[in-house]
Amino acid sequence: MSPRPHILTGLYAITDNNLIPKQRFIETVELAIIGGAKIIQYRDKSDDKKHRFEQAHALKQLCHHYQIPLLINDDIALAQQVGAEGVHLGKEDVSLSTARAVLGEKAIIGVSCYNQLPLALKAIEAGATYVAYGRFFPSQSKPNAIQANIALLHQTRQQLHCPLVAIGGITPDNGSELIKAGVNCLAVIQGLFGQPDVKVVAQRYAQLFAYSHPK
Repeated sequence: MSPRPHILTGLYAITDNNLIPKQRFIETVELAIIGGAKIIQYRDKSDDKKHRFEQAHALKQLCHHYQIPLLINDDIALAQQVGAEGVHLGKEDVSLSTARAVLGEKAIIGVSCYNQLPLALKAIEAGATYVAYGRFFPSQSKPNAIQANIALLHQTRQQLHCPLVAIGGITPDNGSELIKAGVNCLAVIQGLFGQPDVKVVAQRYAQLFAYSHPK
């Protein structure tokens, strides 16, 4: 049975081939899921289509087993090929309307809105499932990313009721304030896959959602 409809909340794990050893790729992502990751995004900017298909296909099988959604970063063709639940789009990627037309009405489509509420409003009006802001803290994965702040979350929550994702330098020590400000998902790369014990760190992130409550 396909895992939908999905409730988008919790730890949102984004893969990184520079952090995850190739020979332990699926095993490492599985540890994140066992630890509490509720959404997996496959992100690989390489040009190796065969490699990307093989990894994404294996991830789809893994996510199906655990009944959680797999999203593909910016590649709607790959998402369609492996039967992923959706995609995440940035400003340089294919348009939201194109992604929706290709993947269908049930697809999860997230849009990076950086630190701009007008972009978020436009994205939701155009049919996005969720919007993402960030970075919120200094980020090793994207050190030059645009800075967002807590006030933006409060402003967004006053106008939108869609799932809200935060990304950028988020750790188990600073994530709770974002959840309290209305964030549904904490998207993490380095803070999860760059750590020695992925499962334990995932558990720490997951605990934030058990103890933090939006205002």
